[in-house]
Amino acid sequence: MTSVPTTKSTVLGAALLTAAMALPSVQFAYADAAPERGNVSFKYLNYQESQSVNTPGTSGSSTHTHDAISGATAGGSSGSASNADRIGVNAYAISALVPIAGEWSIGTTYTYDSVSGASPTYHTSGLTHMVDHRNVIDLEATRYLSRGTVTAGTSYSKETDYISRSYSLQGSYETEDKNTTFTLGGSITNDSIDPLVKDPITGTFRHEKKDITSGVVGVTRVLSKVDIVQFNLGYSSGTGYYSDPYKFYTSATLVPVSLDNRPRDRNNTTLMGRWNHHFDGTDGTAHFSYRYYTDTFGIRAHTLGAEYVQPIENGWTVAPLLRFYSQTEADFYVATSAAERAATTAAPFVPTTPTSTYYSMDQRLSAFGAYTLGLKVSKQLNPDWLVDLKFEYYQQSSDWALAGTKDSGLATFSARSIQAGVSRQF
Repeated sequence: MTSVPTTKSTVLGAALLTAAMALPSVQFAYADAAPERGNVSFKYLNYQESQSVNTPGTSGSSTHTHDAISGATAGGSSGSASNADRIGVNAYAISALVPIAGEWSIGTTYTYDSVSGASPTYHTSGLTHMVDHRNVIDLEATRYLSRGTVTAGTSYSKETDYISRSYSLQGSYETEDKNTTFTLGGSITNDSIDPLVKDPITGTFRHEKKDITSGVVGVTRVLSKVDIVQFNLGYSSGTGYYSDPYKFYTSATLVPVSLDNRPRDRNNTTLMGRWNHHFDGTDGTAHFSYRYYTDTFGIRAHTLGAEYVQPIENGWTVAPLLRFYSQTEADFYVATSAAERAATTAAPFVPTTPTSTYYSMDQRLSAFGAYTLGLKVSKQLNPDWLVDLKFEYYQQSSDWALAGTKDSGLATFSARSIQAGVSRQF
């Protein structure tokens, strides 16, 4: 069965991958100047997840499914799978940046995602199949001042059952010696959610909303001619619908059982530190980063990243990267049971609604650790044209969690992405 709402992936989050194809709203730079030339670019992303999935019994309804939190979408009947491909994404992005009178720039990006594959109804079981797409347009305008910038932006994302609108404003101020830049920004996001299946409890279609207000304050400092550091502190406050309306189990007696009920408020705090060091001897640059995240769902997460950018002869550049991520489980995450871990085709596990107020069997809310390995190769063909190719491989396991209660019943999850791009200055 097919569906037409969109997805942003399930565990790793293809949204994060496609976001990398768009114009950045906050750049790691210590001085902003109006661009002298415009730029047009095209990027293509192919993303594929895979996971050894527990054999499900009869699970979710044979209708459209879409995760209102992360965008995971599925529709159809479940079936057994082992080492199966899950969500696959093909994304296309066209971006343009145009300078105006040496004082302004206008940037825009259009992104289209087509998604297909399968998503689990609970934990790593109950695969349901889907076909999906998403359209996103971003627009931002920047005014360049003598010692700073002001940027206003807006974004619109439309899916069959999910519409998101966001508005942002950011300013930067540079000290007189040009060695320190302060940044202050904020955004407002309004989401409308119209699930394509009836509420399993009320039996009616529901209309939900989610509103998020975010802010960030940062400082960037030039320590020497080869070192730059940056620190950002961000805070986000959200209220509205955070549950997944499609994660429910339909029993043999056709009685629907909800498997996901999350709090209607979610606040988070993020602390980010970055350090760039340039090596004069090789003309290469190392990028190091650390990110700490905490939210009112009870999740605590750490991200460590390292990348090395090395120019070589004839316009070539190579950039290997390594990233490690670890999080604790949400306070209301329901771990797999012994019965579920032992389930087979002949005796499938039958999930039941927990008795607590809030609960979720979503693997993304469990405690896990993950590694990402990547390599980007680019070629400057001439002063106007640049092409690049990037490959990343991601693997996730509960055994790699640095803290929290590990859920040994979850299968190892992996994903790979290939991104190709071409850009031209004018």
